[in-house]
Order: sequence, then C-alpha cells, then structure tokens
Amino acid sequence: MRKEYDVIVVGGGPAGLAAALQARQNGAESVLIIERDKELGGILNQCIHNGFGLHHFKEELTGPEYAGRYIDEVKKTDIEYLLDTMVIQVTPDKQVYCTNEENGYMVLQGKAIVLTMGCRERTRGAIAIPGDRPAGVFTAGAAQRYVNIEGYMPGKRVLILGSGDIGLIMARRMSLEGAKVVGCVELMPYSNGLNRNIVQCLNDFDIPLYLAHTITDIQGKDGRVNKVIVQEVGPDRNPVPGTEIEFDVDTVLLSVGLIPENELSKTAGIDIDRGTNGPIVYENMETSIPGIFAAGNVVHVHDLVDFVSAESEVAGKAAGQYVKNGEAQSATTLETKAVNVGALVPQKIRKDAIEKSVQISFRVRTPMHDAKILIKDGQGNQVAQFKREHMVPAEMENLVLPKVLVDRLADNTLAVETVEEA
Repeated sequence: MRKEYDVIVVGGGPAGLAAALQARQNGAESVLIIERDKELGGILNQCIHNGFGLHHFKEELTGPEYAGRYIDEVKKTDIEYLLDTMVIQVTPDKQVYCTNEENGYMVLQGKAIVLTMGCRERTRGAIAIPGDRPAGVFTAGAAQRYVNIEGYMPGKRVLILGSGDIGLIMARRMSLEGAKVVGCVELMPYSNGLNRNIVQCLNDFDIPLYLAHTITDIQGKDGRVNKVIVQEVGPDRNPVPGTEIEFDVDTVLLSVGLIPENELSKTAGIDIDRGTNGPIVYENMETSIPGIFAAGNVVHVHDLVDFVSAESEVAGKAAGQYVKNGEAQSATTLETKAVNVGALVPQKIRKDAIEKSVQISFRVRTPMHDAKILIKDGQGNQVAQFKREHMVPAEMENLVLPKVLVDRLADNTLAVETVEEA
C-alpha cells in the first residue's frame, strides 16, 4: 500500500464514509479510510432498529441499511480503506501513526485529514453512582452490542438510568428479547431522548419513566446486581430523604450521555471547545490546524445520523478543496457566541468563505415553548429572529443563515440567543 494520500479519514462510520466520498468528488485523487473495527459502518452496525434515513435518503432504514448505502458507494470508487486498524496518533503536520496485524506499525502522510471518530458513552465511574461493584452494570451501547451482534443477553430484570436515545431503544430491545424492564430513571425533570423514542420504546411497552429521580445505591449478591435503590431529587439535584424506591433487578443499563472521542484531537494540538468537548471548527468544519477537519459526533453529539452525514459531507468537500486549492484565507473571521444556548457549532465563521449561506447548529439548555432565536452582533444589535414553538435539549436546532444576513453584523461576533415569549 502507498504511504502518502491526499486525504486520510480517521473513522469508517457514517461520518467517515460521507466525508471520504465528498473528498474524492472534490479534488482528492487518493483517499484512505482507517477503521478500528473489522467492518465499515461504525456504530450503525449494531443499531438494527429502523428510523434512520428519513431526512437524507427520504425513506426509513435500519442502521445497517443506512451504513450499507454509503459502503456500496465507497466500494464503487477507488477509495482505499484499512480495517481492524488502530490509529495511535495524528500529528499537526498531518502524519497518521497506526497499526494493524497485517501491516504492523505504519506512518502515513496526508495532505489533509478528516477526523470522524464518533463518540463514547459516559460510564458509572464518570457519574460516581454509590454502592457495590457487582457484575451486571453496563452502558446501554455495550448491552446493545451484546444483544444485536454478539448474541448474548445481559440480564433478565433490567433498570435503565438515563433517558438518552440509546437507553430508550434498549428498553424496547430488552423487552422484545424477553427481559422485564422495570423502569427508566431520569435525573432531569424532562427526558433527554427524542419524543418518538419515549412513545415507541417506553409507552408502547408500559415501561414507567421516573423523571427527577436517580440511582443512589447499587447492591450486589454473589457478585451480581440484585437490588437498586432509586430516590427522587429536588431542584438542586440532591436526593430527597424518604423517597427511596427498591427495585429487584439483575442488570443496570446506563444511558447517561455521550462524549466526543477526542484523544487524537487533543494530542494533535487541536483547540477544544469546553462546551461541546469537541474541536473548535470553522464554517467548513476545519479545525484550528489548517488542513485537519472534523465532523459528526467527534465535534458535537448529534441526535440524528442524517445530520451527521450532511455535516461530514461539508468536511469532506472542504478537505478535497484544501488539497486542490490550498489553505483558505479570509479577511474577517466571526466568533460565534452562545447566549442561553448549550453547544454551538461552528465556533468560527470566515465571512469570505460563505458562498450563499452558513448553517448554525445548537442545543438549548432547558425545554422552551413559544420561543424566539435571536441573531445579534457583539454590540447587542439584532439582525434576525426565528420563532420556534418547541425546543428541547434532546433535539439539535439547525439554522441556515443567508450570507447577506451575516454581512450585516456590525462587528466580528455572531451571537445566538434564545428567549421564551412572555
């Protein structure tokens, strides 16, 4: 195999596949995808439920079907890919250190790199649940892999902590496989999953959802979970004495949040946003290091894979154009500012690089009804507003801002603010 490529894509999931195809179509003569698993497709391979592709392909697909569409397209091209290959390091001068059983230790050189490593799950240690340390405590994604790919049942009586989408989907999956799901416990007073998953995965299976509750003790017997204590929490998120509920279960699934997989980004010296835990990116998904791009869940966690694909296509196209045309230059760079908003991407916008419009993605911190999204400059001057009947933290909001609107900003700040109407 060759040692130099125009574009190297780290990660062969939906983000990496979309980016690689766009890079090849936009100026990159040689493209390589590096994937640590034994197959392309990433996490979608274990997501056998439907609901994917409604935005991107205009039809409802399962996870493997969605990934398969992209894999088929990649195989029609001369895009190369390495499977079962672990990337150890990415350097600022675009070298990729990786290893696999067949080729051993490799140092590959790219003219541009796209980072699409996805995200990982928060574990029990990350949220410090008190109690024993018995077997039977899994992240929801790990349990999903056991059931859907490995063919193992994690347990028979299950309690789920967190109402993230993976946890909700696993509530349904475990029920379909014959397990008893006794409940889903959520720390916040609202669910963190998509509304359709609340209906289809909990309500349709009569699984109770305990909002404003959390696990305060996990007990084990003979090395296995046998009892879990759940308590209501107050506005300060602290357990309320006297509200204990006991559940006799043998399994606990954790769906308590996802974190962008960014060890490679950090060691490369890429600037990281503390709000998203992902790289700071420009409007074309370029990071703080010219020629290194990032897209998908490695930048900020998405709720729909369709949006991952769209964002990754932007990154792949930009990587191909970088190889073809060199580094992008701009006289004016806007900094985006979040007001009453959580994660906001992109963090920087080069005015000269906008052709017709730029997309802004963000999440609100709390559920909002009859709300307005205000676009302001750094002086507080409002240039636009958008109305939303309903916004929740579980669903990403996307705004497409025309170039003429961005050009009206008086200074080098684009502020996104959300307010509820009185």
